[in-house]
Formats: sequence, structure tokens, C-alpha cells
Amino acid sequence: MPMDFEIVTDSSSNLVEEMIDDFGLHVLPLTFMVDGEEYQSYLKGQHTDLKQFYTMMREGKVITTSLPNLAESEALMRGLLEQGRDILYLGFSSGLSGTFEATELLMRDLAAEFPERTLLAVDTLAASGGEGLLVWHAVQRARAGAPIGEVRDWVEENKLHLAHWFTVDDLMFLFRGGRVSKTAAWAGTMLNIKPVMHVDDEGHLIPLEKVRGRKKSLNALVDHMEKSAVQPIDQQMVFITHGDCLEEAEYVAEQVKERFGVKEVVINYVDPVIGAHSGPGTMALFFLADKR
Repeated sequence: MPMDFEIVTDSSSNLVEEMIDDFGLHVLPLTFMVDGEEYQSYLKGQHTDLKQFYTMMREGKVITTSLPNLAESEALMRGLLEQGRDILYLGFSSGLSGTFEATELLMRDLAAEFPERTLLAVDTLAASGGEGLLVWHAVQRARAGAPIGEVRDWVEENKLHLAHWFTVDDLMFLFRGGRVSKTAAWAGTMLNIKPVMHVDDEGHLIPLEKVRGRKKSLNALVDHMEKSAVQPIDQQMVFITHGDCLEEAEYVAEQVKERFGVKEVVINYVDPVIGAHSGPGTMALFFLADKR
């Protein structure tokens, strides 16, 4: 069943191209710069070579990130409103980016211009596959016929149940992004310490435990799922995103399937705007939980 309104999200939601097309989603691309040259992190119908992006990171190229192009965001939303469509925007965590705030301001201006249309925005306080999985759940409800306000309310009520568990292979990238101290990054690198982190209720990245060795850190993500996932776990849709380490992502997916009987796991890359801060080797697991 087609949706009665349009869902707009950001490229930081890390949805696979097939879902974006199937769901008819509109994606606002965040921008990033590599050695001063500007790129967009998502262009509809164009395949971004993310393997190449992570290779550039490994080579030490300087990567910076910025918000979506607001003129393009306005053009996209204005076009939908002129077609008589209502808009639900599910945005990147305000705890990690100014994207939501900037887009919501733009939507307020458009709402004044199109008083007969409904424009709603949710700060998902989520990132990567966490934001993407909230979009996925919103689409399921919209396709079942739920009106725009009801879908917005569901996302607001459930966003703090969307668990983000992740680990990184190299702490130096989080240090450069201001997420951990230099001392912690150096000590972790020397001792092969891998942080197990999550995104908290304010949408910030928080280190929660340290384990020694990569395999243990991957298993720890699945252990956290066992402790907190909403029952029945085997009925859940699960997202995994990775920083160019597909084999390890497939290992985590197998663990989730074997341990909990989960049938649907979607794997995708962490996009360049988030990957610029988390680095190659990032591994993230997303599911609905009792609490984040």
C-alpha cells in the first residue's frame, strides 16, 4: 500500500539503495571534504565507492564534514509541497550534528508558506543504522495506512528504544573527531583495547566498556543485544553498518541469526560523514531494546 505522505531523511541514515527506492524515500545528502574537495555522501542513482573512501582514510587524507546543502533541501521539500504532499522528516541526532536544527528551521519557514500542508520533524537522536532502522519502522506503519501524525508519534515514543551498539578498530579516528582523549586513544592502541560504545538518550557517543581484542569486541555487541533486545527477538529487523570490514559484519550477522533466530539482517556501509569520525573498521549493531 502506498504511503499517504512523504518521508524525508538524511544520508546519515545509511539505508541501502534498494530500500530507498522501494520505500520512495527522499534523502538529504550531507557533504564531506577530502583534501579540500567537496563531495556529497549520497546521490540518488549514483553508486558511491565507499571502499575507496575508507582507503583514503587509511592513507591519512584529511576529511571534514558539513551539513546538507540547505538550498537543495528547500528545493526538494518545496517540490513535494507543491505536489500537495505532506512531509515527515526523520533527522540525524542533534547530539552529533547541526543537521536536524537547520532542517527544522527550514521546515518552519515552508510551513508558514504552505499552511494547508502538514510538515512534521523528529530529532531521532540516532545515527547510522539506528536512524535508518527508525525510518524502516516508520515506513512499515505508513504503508499499513497509519496517518502522518500517528507515525510521527510512534517514532517519538520509540526512538529511545533503538539501541546502537558499536566498536571501532582504531581509536585515533575518534580522538581526531573529539570523541576520546589522546591518552585514551594511545593507550587503547598500544594495548589492543577495543571500546564497546553506544549512543545515549541525548544522541551522544558514549564508551561503556573496554575489551581486549577485536573478536571479543564483536561478540560483546551481540551480548548486549541478548541482554536488552525487545522480545520476540527472532521477529526483529536488525541493521548492521560497517566501516569497510564486510567479513566481520557478516560474522556479527551470523551470530545474531544463530543465537536469537533472527531472520532479517540488513548490512550496509557507514556513510562518509559518520565514517570520517569513526574510521575504517567501525562495526555497529542496531535493534529495538528495552532501553538504549
